[in-house]
Amino acid sequence: MTRALWTHLVKDLRIEWRTLDAMISMLFFSGLVVVLFSIAFDPQGQFAQQIAGGVLCVATMFASVSALNQAWAREIRHQVMDAQRMVPAPAAELYLAKAIANFLFVSIVQAILAPFFFVFYNLHIAGNAWLLGLVLPLGTWALVANGVFFAALAMSSRNRELLLSIILFPIFIPALLAMVQATTAIFTGENDPAQWIRMLLGYDIIFTTASLLLFDVVFHAE
Repeated sequence: MTRALWTHLVKDLRIEWRTLDAMISMLFFSGLVVVLFSIAFDPQGQFAQQIAGGVLCVATMFASVSALNQAWAREIRHQVMDAQRMVPAPAAELYLAKAIANFLFVSIVQAILAPFFFVFYNLHIAGNAWLLGLVLPLGTWALVANGVFFAALAMSSRNRELLLSIILFPIFIPALLAMVQATTAIFTGENDPAQWIRMLLGYDIIFTTASLLLFDVVFHAE
């Protein structure tokens, strides 16, 4: 890590630690989605194994939007964004720091939510449980890497929350499909999730690289 990236990352982590705004909103929203789906579908047995992956991924996706919107809202206040444009450091470092910070926030929320998720859906993992340690981080990174980029793109709009959802969700569909299929295969143990994990990895590499290359243009655009 360079000094600028580390400074941005520590700053975001300290702000979130003091306020917990993003994590509380994500916990509340994702927990609500998990509870409502469990009430609506009354998941039991094999049916629970089949829908659990989709519920987990969708809950993570919708809950993360609130944190992604706040990622840049804090920078707009008191002309902080204008000051950061004057810093003699690549804008990509600011993007990467935001992406890493939000990745940590979402991962912590997933870890807190996991025990309740297994209880509400009466889950047991029939496949290789350790593969979840690959699927969830790869899927989460796909979400936050795109989300931070498009949130910066939409930050000058009055309806940036709506605009972010309109742009992010269609772009995230391939990663969402791969994440759902991989987690479902792991929960049910019926299929090999390797092809979906490779798809997630390729998606992450392509979109992270594109975001790093294009973020300087987006960041300095008025």
